[in-house]
Amino acid sequence: MTDLVDLPRAESAVRELLIALGEDPQREGLVDTPRRVAAAFAETLGGRGVDIPALLSVGFEEGHDEMVILRDVPFYSTCEHHLLPFHGVAHIGYVPNGRVVGLSKLARLVDAVARRPQLQERLTAQIADMLMVNLLPQGVGVAVEAEHLCMQMRGIKKPGSRMLTSAMRGSFREQQETRAEFLSLVGTQRL
Repeated sequence: MTDLVDLPRAESAVRELLIALGEDPQREGLVDTPRRVAAAFAETLGGRGVDIPALLSVGFEEGHDEMVILRDVPFYSTCEHHLLPFHGVAHIGYVPNGRVVGLSKLARLVDAVARRPQLQERLTAQIADMLMVNLLPQGVGVAVEAEHLCMQMRGIKKPGSRMLTSAMRGSFREQQETRAEFLSLVGTQRL
């Protein structure tokens, strides 16, 4: 998704950052760093270019109306406050209104939303909202567990701490039993 990123401008910004940090961008180990950093950001923030409605439009009318869960979907994201990584797993559940979507589409949705400058709370809510809007299910539950390098390697410096967030929509919000079943099956009863 490099078409969303002005690579020459990003390279120039990285070069200026290196100078501001007291580094010499012409030093052997840094000569190609501006290009590599710009390309890395273009890749890791490429989720903005994904057409979510098109992604979730491929579904199947199955008449299924029981909970569907995809657990432990790994993701990598970038904290929008510090531009440092956070990573973890997402658990997605939904109760279809007869129409189901391929499991790979759920994993691709997690990647598309995670590959943007993000906050974990927003990431969790966006996944839930995009599923509600595009699949029209009876309900959606999303639970996300992540480690944030912005908290582990700087600031408070608390390695090993994990943040848990959840977003419940429709029947997952309205029916305690549905919410409890989802959280039990994904192993996050603490949420």
